[in-house]
Amino acid sequence: MSLGFYFDANMCIGCHTCQAACTDKNNLEAGTNFRKVRSFETGVYPNAKRYHFSGACNHCTDARCVKGCPTGAMHYAEDGTVQPDLNKCVGCKYCTWNCPYGVPQFIEAIGQVNKCTGCKDLRDAGQNPACVDACIMRCLEFGDLDELAAKHGQKLVKDLPILPSSTITKPSVLINPKDCSLDPKYKEVVL
Repeated sequence: MSLGFYFDANMCIGCHTCQAACTDKNNLEAGTNFRKVRSFETGVYPNAKRYHFSGACNHCTDARCVKGCPTGAMHYAEDGTVQPDLNKCVGCKYCTWNCPYGVPQFIEAIGQVNKCTGCKDLRDAGQNPACVDACIMRCLEFGDLDELAAKHGQKLVKDLPILPSSTITKPSVLINPKDCSLDPKYKEVVL
């Protein structure tokens, strides 16, 4: 069993509610995000298209943050997700340099690195991650990837032109892509 996130790019409206819920749940300061919503445009008028991408830790099965951590602070939990251990973190930032997704965040106030845990504490209590429950469009889910794949069909991908190749880290993520999100000629926009 491999746990991870499912994201439906067709449903996401870029409202940032998932990002805000994550920030609130983790008591993060402004500018520090464990989940980030980004917006992109493809094509030109009159055929321009826009899509949004909500990304957090992919809990990769070949996680570069785990491989790059000299103290074992970034590690695999029993459920296979990638978890930070703040009791072991020395703040060297090696994990931040190794993650091609830019997920681990150095928290200046504590001098350590932290990141999305998939809300392991909530999941251990039988609840969903905060971002999943906050999503008003219901485009985020977390669970067993085989079950999510069976539920959401055949069009799912792990790769989008905006992301590093999935062959690098083997991310535990499934994406239902919006057609325009597969266009390699994109431009990131700030809304």
